[in-house]
Amino acid sequence: MFEENLKLAINTHTPPQADLPAQTGLPLRVAVAVALLDSDGRVLVQRRPEGKFMAGFWEFPGGKPQQDESPEQALIREVHEELGLKLEQACLAPFTFASHTYEEFHLLLALYVCRNWQGEITAKEKQELRWIFPNRLNEVELLPADIPLVAALRSFL
Repeated sequence: MFEENLKLAINTHTPPQADLPAQTGLPLRVAVAVALLDSDGRVLVQRRPEGKFMAGFWEFPGGKPQQDESPEQALIREVHEELGLKLEQACLAPFTFASHTYEEFHLLLALYVCRNWQGEITAKEKQELRWIFPNRLNEVELLPADIPLVAALRSFL
């Protein structure tokens, strides 16, 4: 009886087209970011320097994977380039993601969490850095794609 009802439900249910999201027609970009957490439970954010897309906004460190580069490899490279830190892939925990449409592209942003790294944090791109508690991240103007990540961080910490 159950199998017959299941077959009937599958064969007669056609989802309405209105339930499908509209296509953006924009190119998809993938980026990775990391919430570096200190022993006090604060997260490191950086302000995008002049000359970069959306300069002046705050963000979690990270960037775009290069061709044939895994998300973790990209994050390790980007954090070294931006902050001079050495991250180990084993210390990067996939955490959550955000999907955001900007005017020129759609961004899929993967956020990792990391509590262990080597080296001293250095603003290699002359960006402003700030350690901040997750419940105070609303005090800085985050990139729109980063905003949905804050609720997950607050719940986690």
